[in-house]
Formats: sequence, C-alpha cells, structure tokens
Amino acid sequence: MSAENVVQALKMAVKQCKTDQPLIHHSDRGLQYCSSIYQNELSVNTITPSMTDGYNCYQNALAERMNGILKQEFFIETCNTGEELEILVKQSIKTYNNKRPHLSLKMKTPNFIHEKTEKDTLFGLN
Repeated sequence: MSAENVVQALKMAVKQCKTDQPLIHHSDRGLQYCSSIYQNELSVNTITPSMTDGYNCYQNALAERMNGILKQEFFIETCNTGEELEILVKQSIKTYNNKRPHLSLKMKTPNFIHEKTEKDTLFGLN
C-alpha cells in the first residue's frame, strides 16, 4: 500500500460520504498514513486523524477488536440513522464493560477490574 493508493481510497470514501458530521480516521502508524500527502488530504477534508500513540501495536488491536465486536455481535450495520448508531454503540460499550466477562481478566468484566484497581490504590493494597 503506497501513500498514493491510500489517498486515492480516501478520496473515494469522501466522495461517497453521506454526512456533514465531523469525521475521524483511525489507523495504525503505517508509513502511508503518516505521509504528508495523506495527512494533507485528511486536513483538506477536515477529517481528524487518530493513530496509536508511540509504536504500541496492541493499541490498534484493541480498537480493531472493539470494531469487530460492534459489527459481529451488535450488528451496527442494521442502523438506519446516526442516532440509532449512537444508541447502539453506547449500549454495546456498556455491555462490553459491565456485563461481558473477559478470559484475559480471569472471567471478570473490565469495570470490575477497574473498580477493584481503584479501591486497591485508594487503600494502598497494590
């Protein structure tokens, strides 16, 4: 993927875009996305770039995982309006953080771990 190719793809996407809402483009730190011609094209189209900070490859994996969950488990493509999408995304994040146990968290929810960590820190237990 060259910078020129991703700029061409971005132009095609912008041409098909059906919203006047602010846009954000999330990507990894691939050279094509960091290139001046790509960043300039984002700027010309008032699209805010979003990239992983530093070179932590796991950050993008987390974003991609959440995107996959939204598509595969919460069926965001069934939304007909931006309002429906916003409601579904909020509901899915709430479910993901409060009701869904994670194997990597020893079958606890993210909020359970977050709250436990805050309490442990508050009482000097960690």
